[in-house]
Amino acid sequence: MSVGVSALLVIVGAILRFAVSWSGSYVDLKVVGVIFMIGGAVGLVASIVVALMRRRNQRAAEVYEERHYIEPPP
Repeated sequence: MSVGVSALLVIVGAILRFAVSWSGSYVDLKVVGVIFMIGGAVGLVASIVVALMRRRNQRAAEVYEERHYIEPPP
């Protein structure tokens, strides 16, 4: 799950939790909104952790090469 999808889940969950006043007979939209917000927050944390782990692995794989040239005496 990417950062964008996680943010979308949090936003949709907040809208369902705080802005929608309609209530169905079988579905409680406030509970669904809270579930979406929790899922989005967990996904956001997971995607940030994965991105940081990838960045750390790329940094460790960098190769530094230094060449020394010795000029012959004149």
